[in-house]
Amino acid sequence: MTVADDTQIRTVQGELSYLAPESTVLRRFTAPGASVNTGIYRPYLMPIHDGRPISDRFTLDRNGFALFEHRSTVRDFTDRDEVDRVYPGEVAEFIKAHTGADRVATLGWTLRRAASPAANASQPQAALVHNDFSIEGAHERASSAYSSFFPDGPGYRRAIITSLWRVFSPPPQDWPLAICDYTSVRPGEGLPNRMYFVDRIPDDLYAEMPADHPGAKGFEFHHKPYHQWWYFPDMTRDEILLIKLNDSDRSVAWMVPHSAFHDRTAAATHPRHSIEFRSIAYFE
Repeated sequence: MTVADDTQIRTVQGELSYLAPESTVLRRFTAPGASVNTGIYRPYLMPIHDGRPISDRFTLDRNGFALFEHRSTVRDFTDRDEVDRVYPGEVAEFIKAHTGADRVATLGWTLRRAASPAANASQPQAALVHNDFSIEGAHERASSAYSSFFPDGPGYRRAIITSLWRVFSPPPQDWPLAICDYTSVRPGEGLPNRMYFVDRIPDDLYAEMPADHPGAKGFEFHHKPYHQWWYFPDMTRDEILLIKLNDSDRSVAWMVPHSAFHDRTAAATHPRHSIEFRSIAYFE
């Protein structure tokens, strides 16, 4: 999608942290309230376009993301018991209705907070250009989740892993989420990165880790000047941004790089507090 001839689109300059070309061994350790990555990153100033005036043009299969109105019955997203009790069903129902999937497996959720991230057992904002699943990581996760959730299922022909992202702090957001349009990502981009979930950040980030240690396999990205970035300012708790993290169907948009960025044009008075919920839609 081009913005060259669309005068209604506002653009801000945002600093995005891309993987440096010399980085090789990529590991991310995530502990309660902290996250450390072995990769070397460099900031690049990129134009980030306001997608609100044309929000109806974005689709999951063309751009890799889309904005929706969605009212949740969760009253307090920092109440972990309430979120566990109410939110998975809401997410599964929305994903199934929107994608037309036969089954949906809910993988869990993460709170993120731009200030005092340890509060409410949150994580810091994810301010590196990344995608949560590599091809290998997505295949492994989709296969294991299907076996676990649907042991008597007939199998599946397609699996879509998504993140449903919602802000529940009041607008404007100081650290909104930027998404790279799939149509501007070229084949072969993305370097695999191994993520480990730990109780505390280890002293030696390069020590050998057990092959079955809990974690995930994602993608990091090198800077490309042709990447086209979008964001949706002033999101409310009654909106969701649905992001495609991996799609086994490679004929459509199957993943999108994304990153939080500091919007210095926003007169924010509250740190951004958000919840992201990952799920897998299966087509049998």
